[in-house]
Amino acid sequence: MESPAVVLFAWVYFQGQHRMAPVPLILLILWQVHYVNRTFIYPFRIRSGDNRTPVLVAALAFFFQLINSYVNARHISHLGHYGPGWVQDPRLWIGVGLFVTGRRINTWADAVLIGMRKAKKVDPGAPASERYSIPKGGLYDWVSCPNYLGECVEWLGWAVASWSLAGASFAIFTFANLAPRAIAHHRWYRETFPDYPPDRKALIPGVW
Repeated sequence: MESPAVVLFAWVYFQGQHRMAPVPLILLILWQVHYVNRTFIYPFRIRSGDNRTPVLVAALAFFFQLINSYVNARHISHLGHYGPGWVQDPRLWIGVGLFVTGRRINTWADAVLIGMRKAKKVDPGAPASERYSIPKGGLYDWVSCPNYLGECVEWLGWAVASWSLAGASFAIFTFANLAPRAIAHHRWYRETFPDYPPDRKALIPGVW
């Protein structure tokens, strides 16, 4: 369902007149690093068991990525103005720094969860408190969903680096999508584990 973010984005990008300019190429690399992993690598690393994604959810995600990928790729490779001086613009490198930081948080947090799922071998019919464990260490000591936090930071970085309405819209959508999911996960942890750390927040360390 995320495949348009790889395939369509690349196709639209390489139609643009600025496709070989340095800054658009940097932005292309950032985007593809995230979505090649999310689309073609991450799904094969997780152990989903009997979990299923509703067809409607997958269809809506696919449709969203059709629009989102088109407008972002179109902007950075054709409509955006990234002249030679943009390589030295602090907005680009602040954005790249945020993106890389968020990416590292996201992949680390995912790896922790994947490792816990592989290590936890119990009867599928057992209570949730026996089938799952409380993640610990690093940002997991501060928030319930550092993977979502990392992704929000990533796309905030993309919005800054691309300095575009398309990028800002995607960053806002990402937060609006992931924040409620983080709250739901946080609530589930607290309801499932009586000893869940009381000071741990849902998404933003020390805040919320």
